[in-house]
Amino acid sequence: MIIVLRDDATPGDREALIRRLSRLGMTVHESEGMGGRILGVVGDEDLLHSQSLDSSPGVERVVPLTKPYKLASREFRPDGHVVHVGPVAVGGEKVVVMAGPCSVENRADFLDVARRVKAAGATIVRGGAFKPRTSPYSFQGLGKEGLQILAEARDETGLRVVTEVMDPRDVDLVASYADILQIGARNIQNFNLLKEVGKIRKPILLKRGLMTTLTEFLMSAEYIMSNGNYEVILCERGIRSFDNATRNLLDLTAIPVLHAWTHLPVIADPSHGTGKWRWVPPMARAAVACGADGLMVEVHATPEAAFSDGDQSLLPEKFAEMMRDLRKVAKAVGRTL
Repeated sequence: MIIVLRDDATPGDREALIRRLSRLGMTVHESEGMGGRILGVVGDEDLLHSQSLDSSPGVERVVPLTKPYKLASREFRPDGHVVHVGPVAVGGEKVVVMAGPCSVENRADFLDVARRVKAAGATIVRGGAFKPRTSPYSFQGLGKEGLQILAEARDETGLRVVTEVMDPRDVDLVASYADILQIGARNIQNFNLLKEVGKIRKPILLKRGLMTTLTEFLMSAEYIMSNGNYEVILCERGIRSFDNATRNLLDLTAIPVLHAWTHLPVIADPSHGTGKWRWVPPMARAAVACGADGLMVEVHATPEAAFSDGDQSLLPEKFAEMMRDLRKVAKAVGRTL
């Protein structure tokens, strides 16, 4: 439930209420919204209903939370949440573009792509140091060496870095190099991993699973937030379909629906969503048009030689062309890029 405090509630009123709730075994989360300070209370709802909390000093009203995802719900935070990644704001007026190769393959090529996507307008560089692959014989990433290359690209270009973490044991290592930790589609319900990234204080990019409903998606975000980390970015990256014309079905409907259900920023990944580079620019334009707060796009200088996902990677010059077109779309819907 949400407890809305009165405008004249004193710090003592608030602290006494939090102590009372804590003694009942409740977890209390503070947020700004609904015209004043609110407390989001998570715990045994039956016990809460028996407490007559609306008569407590400093309390204006008590509002039940109807969604199973309490902290991620717009009921908890009616205003949209902006996730700050250094100087980059995800969820604000500007559409944020994250770009780079699927995986970090070597230092020279990665730094070259980082420079080129920055010149085209990207503000975050992406690249996998640890790669979850369907086949155990496929390239699995460079590990720590890949993280070091990502950090070098940030130092040289000023771009922020997003990369995937796959194992709870690697969270601290990845967090020491990356600005955003990505939870990939295959780990959307790896609850131990979600709990672990919930304990750190860096933004988390959470990708929707191949067969994950939107409610399940938000429940995974809830795992992260319930462990203390509210800086979550949601990413629609395509769901499994019966049609093999594209790699996945990019569910653009998810973008406005998620914006209605949650205060968290929502971005789209048209590269994984289509699996074919030629469909990436039109779907990127469509994603911006329907309200995406950002895009994640794969870019590779020689896609035919890429270690992974070459078919869906744009050449740097195609990426620059797409960015020019996206600026027009962003302007048409009241955004910048």
